[in-house]
Formats: sequence, structure tokens, C-alpha cells
Amino acid sequence: METLGAIGEDGTQTRLGEVQARIQAAAERAQRPPDSVALLAVSKTHGAEAVRAAYAAGQRAFGESYVQEAIEKIALLADLTDIQWHFIGRIQANKTRQIAARFDWVHGLSDPAHASRLSEQRPGDLPPLKICIQVNVSGEASKGGVEPDAAAALIAACEALPGLEVRGLMTLPAPAEDEDAQRVPFRTLRLLRDRLATPSRPLDCLSMGMSDDLEAAILEGATLVRVGTAVFGPRPYNAG
Repeated sequence: METLGAIGEDGTQTRLGEVQARIQAAAERAQRPPDSVALLAVSKTHGAEAVRAAYAAGQRAFGESYVQEAIEKIALLADLTDIQWHFIGRIQANKTRQIAARFDWVHGLSDPAHASRLSEQRPGDLPPLKICIQVNVSGEASKGGVEPDAAAALIAACEALPGLEVRGLMTLPAPAEDEDAQRVPFRTLRLLRDRLATPSRPLDCLSMGMSDDLEAAILEGATLVRVGTAVFGPRPYNAG
């Protein structure tokens, strides 16, 4: 598995600094405080050494999509006690126990059966698993997520489960060429959140935006952007 060894800690710090500068500039354009947007460094397919280098440069939240790879990485980095692990991949029923036991957040929940399994399998000595409901705002058959009209019912189902804490919404829209087009699906998710939020359930996390469109997402209210390539470089998809 590829690591950041060739770049070194200084290179990682430079990459993180460049991404943080992009986040800050977009937040300023949106007239929002820079600290209103968190960075989730997507470390899938990169090795534990890459994560450790990013951690040394100040990053704490990391996103993983492949359960077995993540479990091995989490074990290798167990000494980093304040690290935060987010599962951002598609959930498989035979992997829910491992996800429930090893992760702090899940960003792609769209199935009430998976929600029930995650809650039931969450160890009792851990706090509830923080959840973002995935919404398919682009209507793409190839993308996961519930339809916008179904989000409220799934949120209600999750709220009845003691092992889960619904924190917000997540989307992965179709790519778009220009910023105006990129902003449309992010605006759709924000407006949906605004309709569904209540004082007791603020849905304060909008997980949207990646390396190529994080500015558009922040302009539309993203509170967390999921960035991999701009932090770690191209992913070695042929890694084992």
C-alpha cells in the first residue's frame, strides 16, 4: 500500500496547509468563520505511515471506505489515542459489527436495516455512533443514498435506536464542470437539512464536498469536507 514516505512529514504539512488555505478562502467568500468547516482527510488505500504523517502535521479526522483495510490501519495507529475514524464507504450487512466497533462516525447510512444492526452491535462502553444520512440529491442510479423525500423517515428510525446519534446529512453528487453547477446539489442538501432540522435535532453536520468541489460545498454550507487526493496525492487503486 502506498504511503507518504516519499513526501515525508514536511510534504504532508504543506499539502494540509494548502487544503486548509482553500477552506479558509472559501469560508471567507461565504462570510463564515474558517473554523466552521472541518477537514476529513480521506486516507483510504494509503498506508498507516501516511496517516501518521498527516497526524503529525495536525490532522485528527480520517475517512476510510474499506473495512478490512481500515481495521488493520486502526490497529497500527492505536497509540494515537485522539484520532477520529469516519467510515465513508458503502455499508455491507456482513461488515456492520466491525464498523460499529471500530469507527466514531458513519457518513453513508441509507438503509434502516443497516441502522438497526449498527445500533445493536455498537459496544456498550462506547458512545453512540455518530451518523450522517446519505441523500441521493442527483438521482443517479449508481449512487447510494435515500431520495430526499425519504430522509425524514430514516432519521426518525435512527433516532429510535439507542446506539446511534444522527448528526446530519451527506451527499456525493455527480461531477460538474463549473462552480455554479457544483453548487446546485449542495444547495439542495442544505435546504433539505434546513427543513428537517429541529432545536433538539439540529443536524449540524453537512458532509459534502471533496478535492475538486470543496469551495462550492463550503459556499453552500458544508461543515465537513472529505478530501483525499489533495492531502495524500493520487490513490493507488491497485493496492491490495
